[in-house]
Amino acid sequence: MNYIEVLDSIDAAVWGPPMIILLLGCHIYTTIRTKGIQRKLPLALKLSITKDNGAQGDVSNFGAMATSLASTLGTGSIVGVATAVLSGGPGAVLWMWLTGILGMATKYTEVYAAMKYRVKDRQGHMMGGAMHVWEQRYKRPDGTVPWWAKFMAIWFAVMACLTIFGVGSAVQTSAITSVAQANFGVEPWIVAAIVCGSALLIIMGGLGTISNICEKLVPIMGVAYILGCAYILVCNWAFIGESFRLIFECAFTPRAAFGGAVGSGIIVALQFGCARGLFSNEAGLGTAPLISAAAESKNPARQALVSMTGPFWCTVVICFVTALVIVSSLCAHPTLIQDAGVTNGATLANAVFATIPYVGAPILMLGILCFAYSTIIGWSYYGERVTLYLFGRRWVPLYLGFYICMGFLGGVGVGDVAWTATDISNALMALPNILMVLLCAGMVGKETQHYVYDGNIDEELRADIHELPEKSVFTRKKA
Repeated sequence: MNYIEVLDSIDAAVWGPPMIILLLGCHIYTTIRTKGIQRKLPLALKLSITKDNGAQGDVSNFGAMATSLASTLGTGSIVGVATAVLSGGPGAVLWMWLTGILGMATKYTEVYAAMKYRVKDRQGHMMGGAMHVWEQRYKRPDGTVPWWAKFMAIWFAVMACLTIFGVGSAVQTSAITSVAQANFGVEPWIVAAIVCGSALLIIMGGLGTISNICEKLVPIMGVAYILGCAYILVCNWAFIGESFRLIFECAFTPRAAFGGAVGSGIIVALQFGCARGLFSNEAGLGTAPLISAAAESKNPARQALVSMTGPFWCTVVICFVTALVIVSSLCAHPTLIQDAGVTNGATLANAVFATIPYVGAPILMLGILCFAYSTIIGWSYYGERVTLYLFGRRWVPLYLGFYICMGFLGGVGVGDVAWTATDISNALMALPNILMVLLCAGMVGKETQHYVYDGNIDEELRADIHELPEKSVFTRKKA
């Protein structure tokens, strides 16, 4: 058994029934505790474009949301969807969609907790995330943190570091170079060098530069991609009904589709739908709180509502449109997978979009280039936050250098391995975050009643924001 087979076995184990039950259970539980916060989506959309004047923070509500959404709208929105359909069948699409809808409550809860327990570093910048929630929520009166809370905090941060190098860097660059080579014959190393070099220039500008770029890039690329997919769906109009039938039928019955060329079975559809749903919208993964905690917000509920729109835009809209394009194209060309020699999600996406003359390939190239590039930029900030937490500010430049190097390596040949390794680290990163969400859900539900349902959304109340010593967690002294 080679190392790829070992990784595949580990991937199948960590994304087995227990993980699926835990993830879906968390989504359902937080939906119940927040009394169906998804129904407040109109308010959340309104708040996402409303500046919260006078609030503390390093970036605007919309800037934090745009950066989070830019980080989320990566290759998971295209290649990840194609992988889910190829491996889990059309039924995986329904589970991705439901994961996005239910995941809105989990995203709301994890961001609420991050906002409530955020801290300041010595430069006065806001820091938040699962590691700080574990520390601040369970800190003793004498200032010490229980060993088990510290362990969970470090576990999340370490797994986040590993995931960031895969999701944010290697996987994204690999997708860009693959599409560029397939459609335009450009050498991967040239594309990888251009992408990584230009990304480094933006990343070195800090959060302000990253958020400004994302604020402009996200709306343009989202609208352009949806319009392109809408054109393809018009071309495949005769197969839309058949596509919906297959999606719902294969989600609940062990039926293979397209000549048995794609996966089948309820468990398989659930596994790949949930895994790619998490990879797509990151609800429960714990990444969005890392940037959302820096947002200007009078109270935790405002930014939590804004962040809740992420799974809606990413999975309920973008991923569903992509999935419908893929399934309808396969309905129109049932032997496409065999004829095109499809072996993975990237080659399936290429084959599907290539069936539309003239515009198919440019739409795919534009979507992957913009989505993946924005993810590289956004995830760099996530990595900076966890590196700062684990090792201190002196290690941040070293992390950024390694992050860019991993992106280049992903572009020139380690992409397939990175996909599988990222799936594994995603699950291991999600575990301590999901546990934190479950423990905080009661508190979040109670305070949500006050802020959201009782109409106090503009009330200027904040949890105390503590100053964080700039030391490694391994050397930080007890108070």
